[in-house]
Amino acid sequence: MDQPVRDLKAQLSQAVIGQEPLLTRMLIALLADGHLLVEGAPGLAKTRAVKALATLVEGDYRRVQFTPDLLPADLTGSDVYYPQEGAFRFHHGPLFHNLVLADEINRAPAKVQSALLEAMAERQITVGGRTYHLPELFMVMATQNPIEQEGTYPLPEAQLDRFLMHVQITYPGREDELRILRLARLEARNAARHVPVPPATPVSQARILESRSEVFALHMSEALEEYLVRVVSATRDPGPYQPDLDHWVEYGASPRATIALDRCARAHAWLAGREYVGPEDVRAVAPDVLRHRVLLSFEAEARGMTTDRFIANLLARIPVP
Repeated sequence: MDQPVRDLKAQLSQAVIGQEPLLTRMLIALLADGHLLVEGAPGLAKTRAVKALATLVEGDYRRVQFTPDLLPADLTGSDVYYPQEGAFRFHHGPLFHNLVLADEINRAPAKVQSALLEAMAERQITVGGRTYHLPELFMVMATQNPIEQEGTYPLPEAQLDRFLMHVQITYPGREDELRILRLARLEARNAARHVPVPPATPVSQARILESRSEVFALHMSEALEEYLVRVVSATRDPGPYQPDLDHWVEYGASPRATIALDRCARAHAWLAGREYVGPEDVRAVAPDVLRHRVLLSFEAEARGMTTDRFIANLLARIPVP
């Protein structure tokens, strides 16, 4: 990991306390050129985390609150008619920003999800028969609230599969919460006194793209590649490793999960400062990569089996090279 990205990680840790796994996953998604789905209770700094990342990376940021009355044009933009010109002119929507926070993504209807899916999958949007390309540095961080489910629309499996990782965050420890309290008090006092916040030096987009190239070029042995493929294929057919789980899987992860696991493991190793990928990197990111791509049977859920437990059991039984 080079100095600019090391500084970026350190500054993120100062701005967002008690959510180190989330910050690491955000950087992995940024380096692996993917999108992030974050699930956690309100007040756990999800919005603050992506805003902090936006101030530390060269580019722009937009937050969109997803609601049942949201329209696709509210994301993509629309053609506006100018009578003085006698012509339509396209007005860009929030998806044309580099970092987009889709807050409570599961509260928007299917047409909005479809517009977002095209942007996430193809890095483009289509309006009025014309296609517009999105920025090269483009990342969607979507949030879900696991508590309130009234008025929500479950995300379709195809859209879930487009998220590089599905991260679940929990409450911070007491020491971290004390630090959060002191930081919030300091920020409120400085705001009341109109104390200027010193501007951060953002990491350039060129540096981020160069880091991505280094991540994708990181060495991975053939034995580890085979291990990675075994982990993903075991979600479809766990019988060879744990026969009693064989009939508990409805659908396993697709080859897109294999690609995602490879990229995330590489980014995890690069952030750790290593020049090679090890089994510990694959195991560290596997739950977040596979969590939303494995569908358990009704029988498994009725017996209290969760996707996380299922993945943990597989990882414990698949031989490590």
